[in-house]
Amino acid sequence: MAEEMRIVLRNYGKIDPLKIEDYIAQGGYKALEKARSMSQQDLIAEVKISNLRGRGGAGFNCGQKWSFAYGAKSDVKYVVCNADEGEPGTYKDRLIMENDPQALLEGMSICAYAIGAKQGYIYCRGEYPQVIDILDKAIEQATAKGVLGDFNIEVRSGAGAYVCGEETALIESIEGSRGEPRFKPPYPPSQGLWGKPTIVNNVETFANLPAILENGADWYASIGVASYPGTKVFTLTGDINNRTFFEVPTNTTIRELIYKFGGGIPAGKKFKAVQIGGTSGAFIPESQLDTPVAFDNMSAIGATLGSGAVFVLDETRDIVDVAARIAGFFEHESCGKCAPCREGTARIAEIMENINDGFGDLSDLALLKKLGRVMSVSCLCGLGQAAPAPVITTIEHFLADYQAKIL
Repeated sequence: MAEEMRIVLRNYGKIDPLKIEDYIAQGGYKALEKARSMSQQDLIAEVKISNLRGRGGAGFNCGQKWSFAYGAKSDVKYVVCNADEGEPGTYKDRLIMENDPQALLEGMSICAYAIGAKQGYIYCRGEYPQVIDILDKAIEQATAKGVLGDFNIEVRSGAGAYVCGEETALIESIEGSRGEPRFKPPYPPSQGLWGKPTIVNNVETFANLPAILENGADWYASIGVASYPGTKVFTLTGDINNRTFFEVPTNTTIRELIYKFGGGIPAGKKFKAVQIGGTSGAFIPESQLDTPVAFDNMSAIGATLGSGAVFVLDETRDIVDVAARIAGFFEHESCGKCAPCREGTARIAEIMENINDGFGDLSDLALLKKLGRVMSVSCLCGLGQAAPAPVITTIEHFLADYQAKIL
């Protein structure tokens, strides 16, 4: 039976987040000191061996990404933290920043030393003003203590655009431009912020680094599933008894998330579906609940980990209505830069509204699947590529619900 294991949340409830002395008393900044005693190449190799993979979207090996920025020839390099936590139902990054901001700063500083950066930015969700205040105070204290050395960190506030969770749209926003994704390649590690090599990782990824340096790469690599080791922070919402958060090893199953940590479905109702990873996540049926919450295992069933949001639906929920509402959300949040996303999200939302209102046709289901296939390979960024997933997976696993609205 899975048990909670706190790595990024290890200081939760144990320290005053506004007192750097509390963080230092818990061993804070020893990992950064150790990192600076290593060569940059050895530090990057250690992170590679740990197999820490991004806790956001693509699940890319963190050390491998750093090696690209380290090897890039440039007089200026940047470290950027993606704290634009815009997924509905997600608040795990806010938890980390509110309760242990120095862990984030230490993780960013470790990365900065590894790639040779002197400037960092935390791009924080604009709806988190209290978090921005905490981060500003934490940076002020860390600077006064001298623990950051010659690495400078600034907080930049987002303006509410969902698409700015995508790394290149985020970079555009920091530069003062409209938040729209860039064409790739080039990728940020070679040409990112202001055209310079840039590492973009999210809050949870950076917050793992101090513990990895303290305990060693082999220790971290031994936790959870070998292909995606360590822990993952999840936030539970929806039809679940315990609407809470927890951090578990990646060999924990979806069933354990819902029934052990979530306490099951309220009022004795039956489980219907769960969406993991945020609004663009796949809807997962009961037959797939024994899947471990590791990146590759989730990919094998057509799902993602994403933001770690866990949205549970009981048997009484109209899953077609839920999918239709999500389709409307993506139509609204599409930045409109690329035609496949701009037109695709609008057409999916239109078709789903017709089906949901009882005016659909069975041919609409084939059209939705075709739209989903085209968008997944032709949209410029992850928003458009993943937007069809909630609709496509509900058609796949809950076809009878659609047929009931059509026939």
